[in-house]
Amino acid sequence: MPNNQTKLATLIQFNDRLMTCIGHAVSWTTLLLVLATCLIVVMRYLFNLGSIAIQESLLYMHSLIFLLGAAWTLQDDGHVRVDIFYRPLTARGKAWINLFGSLLLLLPTCGFLLWISMEYVVTSWSYFEGSRESGGLDGVFLLKTLLLVMPAMLILQGISNILHNLLVLRGQAQPETSHDEVTL
Repeated sequence: MPNNQTKLATLIQFNDRLMTCIGHAVSWTTLLLVLATCLIVVMRYLFNLGSIAIQESLLYMHSLIFLLGAAWTLQDDGHVRVDIFYRPLTARGKAWINLFGSLLLLLPTCGFLLWISMEYVVTSWSYFEGSRESGGLDGVFLLKTLLLVMPAMLILQGISNILHNLLVLRGQAQPETSHDEVTL
């Protein structure tokens, strides 16, 4: 049995590292988003120039930040919840809430998102959908692919959270502490 516990811990750690790496990489997109926004403003108001491709790139970067950052936010326990009931619970109580929330809300919702988005994304890929604007970016099919990547990443992180919470409930792992909680 300790071997299975070690395998679970290794799987959880691998997934957490993967989501952290993706999250850190995507977080740099916020800097690019700010720089591109500044570039658009300078070009428009100082030089009376515009670029549809740069303008559309803002949408792409904004989508990357939110859709690929969702799993990292879940890992970091940063999503919104009603803390009035959750915060005073014991570690085991929090583990139960997180376990049931993942099983009953997160995984079914992500499965539905995958199912409902599949045809939309496949159709976009079938003709390599590009921008409707001349001079726009020709990667709309890649942007739409994020509609499949995001729930897939959330499912992976949800499974990791479920496994971790099961280990907490069995007394074989320490509960995660949120970064916004103050320990004295």
